[in-house]
Amino acid sequence: MSGRLVTLRGLGVAYGAGPAALSDIDLAISAGERLAVIGESGSGKSTLALALAGLLPDNARIAGDIAWEGGMKPVPGRDIGFVFQDAGASLNPVLRIGEQVAEVAQRHLGLDWHEAYAYARDLLAQVQVPAPDTVLRAYAHQLSGGQRQRVAIAAAIAARPRLLIADEPTSALDTIVQSEIVSLLDRLVREAGMTLVFISHDIALVSGFADRIAVLHQARLVEAGPAADVLRSPKATYTARLIASHIGLDTPRLVGARA
Repeated sequence: MSGRLVTLRGLGVAYGAGPAALSDIDLAISAGERLAVIGESGSGKSTLALALAGLLPDNARIAGDIAWEGGMKPVPGRDIGFVFQDAGASLNPVLRIGEQVAEVAQRHLGLDWHEAYAYARDLLAQVQVPAPDTVLRAYAHQLSGGQRQRVAIAAAIAARPRLLIADEPTSALDTIVQSEIVSLLDRLVREAGMTLVFISHDIALVSGFADRIAVLHQARLVEAGPAADVLRSPKATYTARLIASHIGLDTPRLVGARA
């Protein structure tokens, strides 16, 4: 890894007059690392992802600071790619797949339409969509859930972002497809040298590829550290309960994971 990409200092987020969705979060994310953010529903995981991506809604009240390397001001879609939980909802139902992926490349890479469309075809092949030439001409509703999520990943990486955020990208998929999507994301970020923030409630799912794990509970960061340390010797009681309920404290990490 090559230094910090982004640092959160005292980050807090609330929506309207509601309670804090995040409270006093201190977290540094290194360039090139694969960080898993874990916690139960409502713990603040998705809010953290949206805050990092600059996609919080207008009614969000923000405290603290998000400081990027070199003072850069990242542009969503160009510097930060985002894979949403429900690819069916994030893809435009009235545009063909090729148009949607090519549009990102055209806007952020300065390609003309023919170049962007050819690039979109290459991206679909890269994310292992079967019959990419056929999928280019298809609409989202004509694809399976796994295919739609692969298309969403292709669109998210089209501008070659430095940071890729995946917010529960496998929760609507069956177990086999979940494993395929996780392996795909792991390979893509390794090959491109991207930083990955992977949001999940499933600590067993991320145990095989995450470099570090950050645990959120009731809007607060209760633990963060190298994945092997968090899995084997959790410091927070909540983390220990989370691990025990999913994988057991003695479950070995999967092949390919880094400490």
